[in-house]
Amino acid sequence: MTAFIFRRLIGAVVTLWAVMTISFFLVRAIPGDPFRNEKAVSPAVTEAQKKKYGEHESKFVHYLKWMEGIAFHGDFGWSMKYRNWEVSELLMLGFPVSAFLGFLSLTFATLIGVTVGTFAAARRNTALDHMTIGMVILGICLPNFVLAPALAIVFAFLLHLLPAAGWEGVNSLVLPAFCLALPYIAYISRLTRSGVIEALGKDYVRTARAKGLTEQKVVLEHALRNSIIPVLTFLGPATAGIMTGSFVVEYVFHIPGMGKYFVNAFSNRDYNLILGDVTVFSALIIFFNFLVDLSYGFIDPRVRVR
Repeated sequence: MTAFIFRRLIGAVVTLWAVMTISFFLVRAIPGDPFRNEKAVSPAVTEAQKKKYGEHESKFVHYLKWMEGIAFHGDFGWSMKYRNWEVSELLMLGFPVSAFLGFLSLTFATLIGVTVGTFAAARRNTALDHMTIGMVILGICLPNFVLAPALAIVFAFLLHLLPAAGWEGVNSLVLPAFCLALPYIAYISRLTRSGVIEALGKDYVRTARAKGLTEQKVVLEHALRNSIIPVLTFLGPATAGIMTGSFVVEYVFHIPGMGKYFVNAFSNRDYNLILGDVTVFSALIIFFNFLVDLSYGFIDPRVRVR
C-alpha cells in the first residue's frame, strides 16, 4: 500500500508540473497585451510595467523564476489588473466561497443522485424508472447558461420565493447550489442505476435473496455497495469541478467566487491570475482522483488485494 501511495504521489507531482508548464506558455499565446488599455500610455510606462511583472525577460527565464516562486514560496506573483493585489490573496478570497457553494452542490448531487438511481434500478421499467431517465437526459442536455437564468426568472421574479442573486443568507444559496448540482445529479443517478441493475443480476444477490433477506436489504446492503465504484470514479474529477464552482453560475447569480476572478482574468489577459486559477483547479482534480484511488481499497476488497 505504501508503494502504491508513493507511485501515485510521484505521478501527481509530475502531472501538475506538466499542466502548469503547458499553461504558462499557452496563456502567453493568447492574442492581446495585458499592458494595453484605453488610455494612451507612454512606452516608458509600458516597459516599466513589463519589468515589474518579469515580462521583459525571455519566456524560459520567466518560467523558471515563476516555478521557483511557487515551489519554494507559494508565490504566484502579482495580479496585472487588480493593482496591489497578489494572486494568492485573490485566490484566498474566492476559493472559500466557491468551495462552500461546491460543497452544498456536491451534497445535493450525491444524496439525490444515489437515492434516485437506486430506487429507479429497484423499480426497473416502471414509471419512476422512466422519470429518472427523463431527468437524466434533461440534466445533461441543459447547460448552466440556460438553466441558471431560467431558475432565476421562475423562482425569483415570478414566484418571489428566492433571491435572484447575491451571497447573503441561506435562501441565496439554494438556486446556485441546485443549478450547479443538477448535471451531476443526472450523471450520478445514471451511474448508480446502471451499477445497481448490473449488481442485481449477480450470484451473491441471488444468494442473499435465497437466505430470506428483505428486498430493501438486498438492494442497499449488497447491490448498492458493490456497484458504487463507478460513482466514486466519477466523483473524483466531479468533486474538483463542483468544489471550485461554476464560472457561469457564479457570474449569473453574482457570487464572489473564483469563477468571477477567472473570467475577469481572461478578459484582462491577467496571466498570473489565470495561471493561479488553473494551478488550483488542476491540483484539486489530481488530489480528488488520488483520494478516489485510495477509496477503492475500502469499497472493493479485490482492489485491496491487487
